[in-house]
Amino acid sequence: MKNSFKDKVYEFCRAIPKGKVATYGQIARLAGKPKAGRAVGLFMRINSDAPHTPCHRVVAADGSLNGYSGQGGLASKRKMLLKEGIILRGSLVDLLRSQWKKS
Repeated sequence: MKNSFKDKVYEFCRAIPKGKVATYGQIARLAGKPKAGRAVGLFMRINSDAPHTPCHRVVAADGSLNGYSGQGGLASKRKMLLKEGIILRGSLVDLLRSQWKKS
């Protein structure tokens, strides 16, 4: 049986290594639906498998930390990313240095 788009999204999210982030659009492309970034955001919001599926490692295309429904909201997401070694410039993730490059 084929994995659903949602299953693929969670699978790619789990593959993001500690110290790296991916964008919603990047995950959508990897999962086979390049225009479904908003759906990826929805899946991150309803993720019931955190922290095994680390939705805090998914950010907006501009590096902003929008959308985190976990306890503590965006401040908590920011804290977790900094603890993992993510580089921020102001309130944005430095995607040139911190974005996951899937090989």
